[in-house]
Amino acid sequence: MSNDMIFGIHAVKAVLASDPVRFIEVFVLKGREDDRLLPLITELKDLGITIQEAGRKALDDKVDGASHQGIIARVRPGKQYNENNLDDLLATKENPLLLILDGVTDPHNLGACLRNADAAGAVAVIVPKDRSAQLNATASKVACGAAEIMPLVRVTNLARTMRALQDKGVWIVGTAGEATHDLYHSKLTGPLAIVMGAEGEGMRRLTRETCDDLIKIPMAGSVSSLNVSVATGICLFEAVRQRG
Repeated sequence: MSNDMIFGIHAVKAVLASDPVRFIEVFVLKGREDDRLLPLITELKDLGITIQEAGRKALDDKVDGASHQGIIARVRPGKQYNENNLDDLLATKENPLLLILDGVTDPHNLGACLRNADAAGAVAVIVPKDRSAQLNATASKVACGAAEIMPLVRVTNLARTMRALQDKGVWIVGTAGEATHDLYHSKLTGPLAIVMGAEGEGMRRLTRETCDDLIKIPMAGSVSSLNVSVATGICLFEAVRQRG
């Protein structure tokens, strides 16, 4: 994997806190006197990280016009996780909570789901290698630092990974419009994985068939579905509520 760009104060702070050796160089907006930016720049300089000042256009061009808050960093790739890491991740908590995303291909949604998973105390987010958004600079910015902390586990065969989790006692609940009962009348305690499908098409057939239970979010309005990251937040935090 090539070197990555990250941008925004939260994302840079998260790498600084978790794995500062990843930094290669940092670009900051020339002349920006920002109370949040200056201490960050001082800390980076103290670690001997190269800081380059640049004009707004140069920074905008580096991130295709995205909102960078005056700081962009070129970093080495973070730790890569696969199915072999799952046992260790599951062992970090007594009743682990996992999020599985089947076919979320928009980096904005991936970033928001990582942020939700981090906030809910999940131990990992699992995605299929071939049907998932890349953890690019956009996903990292939207995740507000969670992308640098939350393990993103890319697996070769999602259904096989789900069966392996079930063998370890993890209860797997999928979200589907055709489910017969809703989120608020379901068991979300104990070792748990919540599965969210792609926008529009939902979970793939094999993923759906591998779930232990299917639930839906009750919808009162005329809109038939929610954005996947919003739905993810609702489901994760109902699990948090039930788990006390």
